[in-house]
Amino acid sequence: MTRILVIDDEPQIRKFMRISLSANGYEVIEAETASDGIAAARTQSPDLLILDLGLPDLDGQEVISAVRESSAVPIIVLSVRAEELDKVEALDRGANDYVVKPFGIAELMARVRAVVRQRGVKEGADTVIETAGGVRIDLSRRVVSRGGEDLRLSKKEWELLDVFANNPDRLMTHRDLLLKVWGPAHVEDTAYLRVYVNQLRQKLEADPSQPTLIVNEPGIGYRLKV
Repeated sequence: MTRILVIDDEPQIRKFMRISLSANGYEVIEAETASDGIAAARTQSPDLLILDLGLPDLDGQEVISAVRESSAVPIIVLSVRAEELDKVEALDRGANDYVVKPFGIAELMARVRAVVRQRGVKEGADTVIETAGGVRIDLSRRVVSRGGEDLRLSKKEWELLDVFANNPDRLMTHRDLLLKVWGPAHVEDTAYLRVYVNQLRQKLEADPSQPTLIVNEPGIGYRLKV
């Protein structure tokens, strides 16, 4: 059973999350402070963290950093903070997704399934990613195909797709993508990223003008849908 750690200081939110997650087959652990949450993340071996940022003893952004010092466990931020800067900071610190309160439980469950699926892909032996759009990405052989036909990618196109494929369904910030593909000297060069994303869409998408595979989160980054 997938174990989810909910870190939130509001009892009613924790109760709602416990009922909703349990009804969907997840085991739930709860923590109401940052310190208790960090300790539980280290000792209870959760498969996923759902984290509020407004905690009484420490800001949730610091919790992300503390957890990331020793664990790659997926983190979904659940917060009333809707500013773009808060979202980008959380994602840059290592969060996998960001949901703004108030939220729909159906959407949250979809986000949970996505990050759980992502963890399974990254930890499993299978290195092949298949998308709903008929794109097949073989990470070990460095081969990508659409509709059974192999596609030719440039070195940078492949490097960018490789980052996406190793983080399926994860919202990747512009800065993170630029850092991984172009290096620290180019973390502000979003024009590079925009050009190469468009080139990948031309090769991978059925309709590049209405992308459904590499989707944009305005002002934040991109996500590879699987």
